[in-house]
Amino acid sequence: MTPEEIQGRILYRDALMLVINKPAGIAVHQSHPNAVSRDVYIEQYFPALQFGLPKPPMLAHRLDKDTSGCLVLGRHRKALDDLSRLFREGLMEKTYWAVVEGGPVEDEGFIDLPLGRLDPARGWWMKVDPDGLKAQTGWKVMGRADGMAFMLLSPLTGRTHQLRVHCQAMGWPIIGDPIYGDGRRSGERLHLHARSITIPLYKNKPPITVEAPPPAHMLARLHTCGLIGDI
Repeated sequence: MTPEEIQGRILYRDALMLVINKPAGIAVHQSHPNAVSRDVYIEQYFPALQFGLPKPPMLAHRLDKDTSGCLVLGRHRKALDDLSRLFREGLMEKTYWAVVEGGPVEDEGFIDLPLGRLDPARGWWMKVDPDGLKAQTGWKVMGRADGMAFMLLSPLTGRTHQLRVHCQAMGWPIIGDPIYGDGRRSGERLHLHARSITIPLYKNKPPITVEAPPPAHMLARLHTCGLIGDI
């Protein structure tokens, strides 16, 4: 990715933060401190986002490698601490777009299923676990077609793989999920996109809402499920 390409992904910028549209298929972090130089991750492009500040911006949170959309960066340490606190305290309002197999009978609902580690040997793979950490997701069906559904997902908590595990546990896995769905078999890409985030960073200003256009690989199914108008 060239400096111009990463700069072209900026959705919002001010003195304290940046929000970029993370591409699908690129990890946010280096896979391992000793990873080979060809390891590609989004942080390595942050020097192109300094815009006169002494250091590159830093990640305020993370998205899965295969998830696209709104990624928030703090432009200096104090801003990063404030943004991280908002995420930690659940004060960021996040919405995701997903296309799932099948879909619920109802038009909207709420998932309250705690999550725990699937297997320590599997890294961050997760499962529904009654003894796990609290995990809650609101959902709404935005459209249906051809045995699939376009879903709006609103996580109230921020557990690893939360939306992916919750959808799989409900019987409607996200299309292209390589861990909890059919992605490895079908070769499809994950149909999960961090569509918007509302950030209450400034005490004397209204919260800032940022939206990210969905990636190209999701467009056909979104339109099949009835998405119309400006995206």
